[in-house]
Amino acid sequence: MTLSPCPMCSRWESDADLRIAELDHSYVILNRDQFFPGYTLLFSKTHVTELFHLDRRVRSELTEEISRVAKALFDVFQPDKINYELLGNMVPHMHWHLVPRFTSEKAWPRPIWTEPHDERVLTPEEYRHSIARIREALT
Repeated sequence: MTLSPCPMCSRWESDADLRIAELDHSYVILNRDQFFPGYTLLFSKTHVTELFHLDRRVRSELTEEISRVAKALFDVFQPDKINYELLGNMVPHMHWHLVPRFTSEKAWPRPIWTEPHDERVLTPEEYRHSIARIREALT
């Protein structure tokens, strides 16, 4: 049996135009679908499926990276709430969906998965602008 390559392991390369930051324990990219403005993915550099697979120090530092990115998204987009989704059922590589949420959304307060929508693809310049704003907030 041949296992297919992990789509998350290759995402840093395949979505190079969406790169926000490489941190000590994770990669951060803007999600291509920006139906929810600022929707960002953070995924561990180590191919693991569970937090408990990481040693305590790495797990703690990774949690700080998640918080740092969430704070940057909050500063840039000024949402009412940040959603943190750590699922891994479909892609068995630890990754978080960090999604700024607004009470004015049609989907509020339901999870983003409950709202069928057409993908919102930005222009290359719009992606670059969002990425630059998030990077600046991370520094």
